[in-house]
Amino acid sequence: MKKRKYEIDMCSGSIMDKLISFALPLMISSILQLMFNAVDIIVVGRFSGSQALAAVGSTTALINVFTNLFIGISLGTNVLAARFFAAGKAKEMSETVHTSVLLAIISGVIMACAGVLFSKTALTFMGTPSDVIGQSSLYMRIYFLGMPFFMLYNYGAAILRAIGDTKRPLIFLIFSGLINAGMNMILVILFHLGVAGVAIATIFSQMISCVLVLRCLWMAEGSYQLRFSRLAIRKYYLKQIFQVGIPAGIQSTVINFSNVLLQSSVNSFGSVAMAGYTAANNIFGFLYAAVNSVTQACMSFTSQNYGAGKYKRMDRVLINCIILTVSVSLVLGGGAFLFGSEILKIYTENEEVIQCGVEILSYTTVTYFLCGLMDLFPGPMRGVGYSAVPMLLSVIGTVGSRVLWIFCIFPHHRTLSFLFLSYPLSWIFTIILQVICFYFVRKRVYGKRVPAI
Repeated sequence: MKKRKYEIDMCSGSIMDKLISFALPLMISSILQLMFNAVDIIVVGRFSGSQALAAVGSTTALINVFTNLFIGISLGTNVLAARFFAAGKAKEMSETVHTSVLLAIISGVIMACAGVLFSKTALTFMGTPSDVIGQSSLYMRIYFLGMPFFMLYNYGAAILRAIGDTKRPLIFLIFSGLINAGMNMILVILFHLGVAGVAIATIFSQMISCVLVLRCLWMAEGSYQLRFSRLAIRKYYLKQIFQVGIPAGIQSTVINFSNVLLQSSVNSFGSVAMAGYTAANNIFGFLYAAVNSVTQACMSFTSQNYGAGKYKRMDRVLINCIILTVSVSLVLGGGAFLFGSEILKIYTENEEVIQCGVEILSYTTVTYFLCGLMDLFPGPMRGVGYSAVPMLLSVIGTVGSRVLWIFCIFPHHRTLSFLFLSYPLSWIFTIILQVICFYFVRKRVYGKRVPAI
């Protein structure tokens, strides 16, 4: 198959350089997406005070609970599209694209309605303090109005990743990220709109990135070309997208629900601890974006090679991804640990807030390679169509152990350090479960001569 300028041949040739070529732009893209929220946090922390900082930060875990189910479904789009693309099935690829884009529109509208209607109720359930809940609910309601743009961008980018194109989504995010930063400065500093200003800026930047990725699909010449007149939900493809995507989305949603419970525990320490967690959690998010880009690469490469029937190459992909994951997480996690206090000063000048943030980072940075490995192993399993069992194991290993920790162990040792010790312990437990699961999935897949799709 002839490869166009932005496409990557995942099924032949060397692997490591192609993984890096795929994962690096995706890594930077994910970091830029986080920068939307980071710029919000920095601007409100600097110019609207610690209460506004706590208000924006306290919504992060809750926003992820609402959005990650639908974002997880986009992984199903990526897996299915990659498989059809590698197999040269143009008709199936096109129908997958048009089903996915309409699904993104529908899910974006649902998310917008849910966010506007239920934000304050959910924040109340989390025990958000009365001095910040008003600003928190205002931020969430405005933020969720941009969900249709957010969903369309993510599903469009998933289609581009399926053919190996991670560079153009990066370019789009650089452009929209600069717009986001500029509008934050104008709306917060000049017009004093506070949390409303940063939410409006985020919506506008998401709209820009959405338009750019849809234009890219519209202008495409291959089987992934988008035409709005062809948008339709085709049950055959929707079912296969859901088979991979829904378990992945449920996994992310439930894991983030455990983070909501953890946020509630942090809330009990007061607004200073909340602000420290907000800043530390934002740094934590950058680490996750870096290692998850390798997982995304592993899933896409595995899916294409599965579609092409190159099973042995899938083993080489995983080995290379393990090396990349450990290397990236040790370098970035070690850097975040060593320079944590200096990095936290970007978010706030409050020494108490910085101290809380450093305390949290000490348990979640150097050990982050464990999280990277835990996140990696479900990737190749989803790439071959096995998503439900890795989801269940992640829920049991990560969520179950954290819930047990928060409700049964933490009340007897109420410190931030002890609360966040639950992270590395849950990662170790989940890795053991995922590796055992991968062994049996690999054995079953290698026993088949023809891919299921």
